[in-house]
Amino acid sequence: MLRFAAVSLAAVSTFALSAPAWADTLVDNVDGVTIDADGKVKRFTGLVFDEDGKVTQVLARGEARPQVDYRLDGEGKVMLPGMIDAHVHVMDIGFAALTLDLSDTTSLENALAKIKAFAEANPGRPWILGRGWNQEKWGLGRFPTAAELDAVVSDRPVWLERADNHANWANTLAITTAGITAKTPDPAGGKIIRDAKGNPAGVFVDKAVPLIGAVVPPPRPEDRDLAFAAAQDVLLAKGVTAVADMGTKAPDWTTFRRAGDEGRLRIRIMSYADSFETLELMAGPQPTGWLYGDRLRMGGIKLFLDGALGSRGASLKQPYADEHGTRGLPLLSPTQLRNLMSRAAMDNFQTAVHAIGDAANAEVLGAIEELSASYEGDRRWRIEHAQIVDPADLPRLGQHGVIASMQPLHQTSDRLMAEARLGPDRLKGAYPWRSVMSVGGRLAFGSDAPVEPADPWAGMAAAISRTDASGQPFGGWFPEESVSREAALAGFTSDAAYAGFAEGRFGRLIPGERADFLLVDRDPLFASPDAIRQTQIHEVWIGGVKVKGAE
Repeated sequence: MLRFAAVSLAAVSTFALSAPAWADTLVDNVDGVTIDADGKVKRFTGLVFDEDGKVTQVLARGEARPQVDYRLDGEGKVMLPGMIDAHVHVMDIGFAALTLDLSDTTSLENALAKIKAFAEANPGRPWILGRGWNQEKWGLGRFPTAAELDAVVSDRPVWLERADNHANWANTLAITTAGITAKTPDPAGGKIIRDAKGNPAGVFVDKAVPLIGAVVPPPRPEDRDLAFAAAQDVLLAKGVTAVADMGTKAPDWTTFRRAGDEGRLRIRIMSYADSFETLELMAGPQPTGWLYGDRLRMGGIKLFLDGALGSRGASLKQPYADEHGTRGLPLLSPTQLRNLMSRAAMDNFQTAVHAIGDAANAEVLGAIEELSASYEGDRRWRIEHAQIVDPADLPRLGQHGVIASMQPLHQTSDRLMAEARLGPDRLKGAYPWRSVMSVGGRLAFGSDAPVEPADPWAGMAAAISRTDASGQPFGGWFPEESVSREAALAGFTSDAAYAGFAEGRFGRLIPGERADFLLVDRDPLFASPDAIRQTQIHEVWIGGVKVKGAE
């Protein structure tokens, strides 16, 4: 496996180092679509970029073509800016591609069979690691247990991350290896799911996850390099040329830097550190500059204010409709939140605050209002997810330059679960995309991959229809919160770049920005939601260099 990795990484490095952008290149005969400098849709038929991989001209139909060194025929294909995913976990995408994937399982029995088969096929792995399980998708009505895992794998520790990244499932050997017993208290902001006798039952929520995570053997540098290569492949396969990496750890950053130094960094990464320790160690006293030709920058920090709705960790103003004894798990006190946001703002780092429940969103909006009086200028306070917002708080999303970084596929995946967790009377402010725009707020769209697939086409389809891949529910779930095709395209391109202070560098096909573009088989501004999901990508270019597609 490692021998294969070395060959694969060397091949990528050789390609990257030997493929500079061509001098003065015209890609002609395209059906081009971009968001222009004024935020409007611009159509064109030719694109010129220079040897630095920057756009120099955008040519309309009938406009005279300049003399160039190279001319490429686009053969009438649709040209779009490279897609930007405003919220991913890059290394998790890669490790998910290399470990056990349970995201396609539809029942507990199905999951257990897959876990057993994976363990049998990998007898040399000291731990069985994986992710993607979702008891709601299984229709289980409860969390799975350690005993159920023991029935299929008992000779090695098993540690499996839930689909939302906010809970993990362990077998008994993993629990005992970590020394967790009935006497182990729940950590602040976390919960150990227990049986009737108070023993750990197998699932650990939010800040209880590190109790076992701390004893899992960490990946080696070569494992990380392999995972990063896999992550880039996954992203490029869907036309994603740039991402915001939410929660970059120090080893992740060094992996990105190693790839950049060796010519293996293909995508662009706007990095948000997982902690102040990482921020200070990797970025220093201020955001880094743009490295490797605008391919990497650490400009902010990711903070967690609450957990996820599926594991009942999202912080709500009122108790959960399906578990009246809880309102979620606040992960920071109001004072802690403000202190951390202030600490970042003092050094001009951007904050991206995870807030899912209506109480959490109200809290971070209040913090932004207070801090905006002290920290002036263009702060672009980001709220990650903003899934459940009290209608009374919606107007606050249009103030102080707030950016709602939202993931359309969460709405289609979560709607039945959200109905159960909240009840019918509290859904009005759920996944309120159009409401954000109507109060003057800014949207940025992403996937939260690997929680959801890193698929901007499926995301666009959901954003304009509020329906899933099966067309359900008919007419859309709260369809008044859908957005236009133009807004959806901007959410995955220019607006996602703006959310990361990358406008002027990439995200649009306009003079001065990087020539990051796709050649695809259909125009998303005219296609149906189902057709958008079926978009075929012919070529991917980043900085004037083709990184995917036929020669």
